[in-house]
Amino acid sequence: MLTRKLLLLTLTTTMLFAEYINCEFQKPHYEEICKKVVKKGVPVHDANLFLLSRKTEKMDLRSFKLFHPDKIQKHRENEKKANNVLVKYVPKIIAHVKKYDKVYDEAEKRYGVNREIVASILMKETKLGIIKPSFDAFEVFNTLVVKVKVKTKRDKWLLNMGKSNLVSIISYCYKKGYAPEQCSLPSSYAGAVGIPQFMPSSFVYIDSYKDKVGDLTKMEDAIMSASRYLHKKANFTTLIDWSKIPKMPKVEADWYDYEFKNKDASFVYSQSKKTGKKYNCFACNKPELEYLRTYAKTIMRYNNSSNYAIGVMRLAYDTHKGL
Repeated sequence: MLTRKLLLLTLTTTMLFAEYINCEFQKPHYEEICKKVVKKGVPVHDANLFLLSRKTEKMDLRSFKLFHPDKIQKHRENEKKANNVLVKYVPKIIAHVKKYDKVYDEAEKRYGVNREIVASILMKETKLGIIKPSFDAFEVFNTLVVKVKVKTKRDKWLLNMGKSNLVSIISYCYKKGYAPEQCSLPSSYAGAVGIPQFMPSSFVYIDSYKDKVGDLTKMEDAIMSASRYLHKKANFTTLIDWSKIPKMPKVEADWYDYEFKNKDASFVYSQSKKTGKKYNCFACNKPELEYLRTYAKTIMRYNNSSNYAIGVMRLAYDTHKGL
């Protein structure tokens, strides 16, 4: 906290003791961001320091290009390949669960989310923390705010995502005691942060094993945070009874075959509640898959992809057998 105060004092001195008493900015959208940050409890003076800092001058055009629809579609197509590759890491997941046994005990007690599910998600996201993100979340979302010109619905969505996540980042850095130049959160090209790859707008779900403010780069806090996310946002409240889960290797293979043969295939949904779009549902009207379908839905609140959910369930199933 002392470090932040000293850095803020230095920055303030550099700016000739400027007094910031409102949220008026020349850059479009910064006024809205500032007001929302202040509503989250950040003093207006500090909000200004973040939005007038050198951080806002940095653009990440590499990440900006990766938001193109073609790049995102390619990522989705690679999901099945990723699932197949990760099966060989089940022994590492088992060793990880045993190493953090006490943390998982606490997470299951607080949130009712199976350790096998959380560990499998952390494996899929960053290989249990081995993959180190190379982008800066502040710069990723600031670039969207500055560079996106709204011409389509997707442009509007990207701009709003940039603004909401930048608000969350500034609020988080302030609470952590970071000065603007310290507010560098390693992320994916899409701005997902830490071992569990949380979007900053989901920082509200961060939990800590021991500290007051969680740190997503710490494994203990990543475990607690991913568990809390699934519990709070996805209503995952009851531990899976693994005896009710069918043999996942076969289910996974059958699903991949079904998806290949059917356009607009979904493992769990027949229709989107939001858009009304209809899907070819794999698990619908199959009593033997209904229990699995319920938990696949919760995992899709973490990542809205059928292949992602099935990949997690497959890893968790194999991990449970191994344990």
